[in-house]
Amino acid sequence: MDPRLTRARAETATSSQHAGVESDFRTDLERIRFAPSFSRLAEVTQVVTAGATGGVVHNRLTHTIKVTAVARAIAVRLLRTEDPVVLHRLGGLDHVVVQAAAGAHDLGHPPFGHLGERVLDRLARDRFGLIDGYEGNAQTFRILTELEVRGPGDEGLNLTAAVLAGVLKYPWGRFHMPEPHPTGWPESPRGARHGVDGPGAAKFSAYSIDLPEMVKALAAFPGLPPGRQTLECSVMDLADDIAYSLHDVEDFHRSGVLQFSPVSKEFRSWVADRVRFATLDEHRLRALGQTPGAGLEGLRRRLIDRDSWVFDEETFAQAVLTVGDEFVDGVLAVPYDGSMAADRAISGFTSRWIDHFISSVVLDPDPPVRSSYVSLMPNAWHEVSVLKFVHKYFILDRPDLAMYQRGQAETIERLVAGFDSWLSDRTDGSRAPRRLIDLVNAATFGYDRTAHEHPEWLDGRTSEAEVARMGRGRGIIDFVSSLTDEQAVAFATRLGGATGMLWTTGAL
Repeated sequence: MDPRLTRARAETATSSQHAGVESDFRTDLERIRFAPSFSRLAEVTQVVTAGATGGVVHNRLTHTIKVTAVARAIAVRLLRTEDPVVLHRLGGLDHVVVQAAAGAHDLGHPPFGHLGERVLDRLARDRFGLIDGYEGNAQTFRILTELEVRGPGDEGLNLTAAVLAGVLKYPWGRFHMPEPHPTGWPESPRGARHGVDGPGAAKFSAYSIDLPEMVKALAAFPGLPPGRQTLECSVMDLADDIAYSLHDVEDFHRSGVLQFSPVSKEFRSWVADRVRFATLDEHRLRALGQTPGAGLEGLRRRLIDRDSWVFDEETFAQAVLTVGDEFVDGVLAVPYDGSMAADRAISGFTSRWIDHFISSVVLDPDPPVRSSYVSLMPNAWHEVSVLKFVHKYFILDRPDLAMYQRGQAETIERLVAGFDSWLSDRTDGSRAPRRLIDLVNAATFGYDRTAHEHPEWLDGRTSEAEVARMGRGRGIIDFVSSLTDEQAVAFATRLGGATGMLWTTGAL
């Protein structure tokens, strides 16, 4: 049997055994699309909640749908243009696997987007002693292999190895697997450097209690070097980058938040003074603060530091000019007024650039450590970097968004503290939400098993009390991260004693 078809758990009966490879992968795709965790994405923040601006913004589900479309287009293009022998040697490429991985890639995002992810990571480590904290990619893998259910007695969606490996964007744990760990390599893969909040990889795809499932999925790809994404995963990851670089700036242009004047000043100032900016030391550059041009200079230096294997001075400068001409002067210069003409302008830009990026995809059978089997041509890579800068610098770093997010952070903190206190109540703990209790029990079992089989993965925290505390912490984190934005606010309100709606259509 093709190891790519190996499922996480044996099934007593399956119609796909004699139906061919695509049927197995198509089954996985539909299992993901029918999962409650997939439907939930419609009510999970991408950057801001829908009510935060006057315009329509992407949520995690619309983002996922677009990533899936781009990923499929990239996969089909590669299947048409690349040598099938090479694709097979690199582990295989199936456009349905790519779509399934794209459909699943954001399942682990908690309420309030990346802000929720950072808060849960801090709480997991500081409050519960979970050394690998919280990470959206690891939570995705945990949902697929453990938390989602397909039927009586099932844990996880029982997906094929190919699809499970397809979501492993960072195929290592925070501290363990593979050994030696990528954080200690002479050159670390993208995402494997130590995070700003502590040791261990900043990005990773499996918690310690889920590492056996990750190892099992990757075993289906014996030729895959340690720390390397599968070919199908690299297609999904690149599609995520492309979609992210475009539709968030589109959202905030439509909402009137992304203004022409400051963005134009930033681009024009850097182009005019790039030689002078390059002579400034780091202290003098930081002292410039929000001075027009300083932001792009900071981006230039970060790219040199992190991605010197692809960065090129003149290609970067040309990317700034191209984005400035096509997006800043071509789209932002005309205020969005809701007219069909305005919609044509922004939609036309997005459509042209998605086609441009897809046509710029290249296959590299032996990529640099910080790259993957599938990447963009240098000019397109620099353009994506500049577009992502616009989003971060002019949207994510805004003080008004920061204030909004601080309130969301407090909501998550109240939820975690409230559920922890509730479960600690000997007289009332049994009345906690049933799913929360189930998740705590499942996590405790996982930590107990890990304590016996791989105590080194838990940093020596293997006593009964430590296992119980970690199990409760992971279960609470699993529960809170599975809420929608609206549920998070509503649950925090109820735990705080406010009235609000008491009876709902769904059981807790």
